[in-house]
Amino acid sequence: MRLTHFTDYGLRMLMRMASAPDRGFSTAELAHEFGLSRNHLSKIMQRLARAGIVETRRGGGGGARLARPATELRLGALIAVLEEDQPIVECFSAGQTLCTMERHCRLKARLRAAERAFLADLDRSTLADIALTGPPDA
Repeated sequence: MRLTHFTDYGLRMLMRMASAPDRGFSTAELAHEFGLSRNHLSKIMQRLARAGIVETRRGGGGGARLARPATELRLGALIAVLEEDQPIVECFSAGQTLCTMERHCRLKARLRAAERAFLADLDRSTLADIALTGPPDA
């Protein structure tokens, strides 16, 4: 299974926030630390906030923080949120697909089972298990 850049960057942001849970991080600061687009990280931050994974606050002393302790955030669940509109195959998409084999396909069930197993295995670990121990290398 291949994860999107969106998920990769989201996990990096969460790992960094977990390394200093009492501190607020601005999107600009995280973008600078990781050498990534602020605009792209803002979209990721919005999804994480909508899912209740992070809290954001504007102004002095603001920024983004984890909404719950890193020990309560399971990796599989985080990846499911970040990958929510990125199905691994077209037939997993909501709505019409172009697949002419869908009604007779036996691959779909196996892929669904593999996806569930992948996320379940990751759910054995928490964000705390992978949190950074300091700032990323420059």
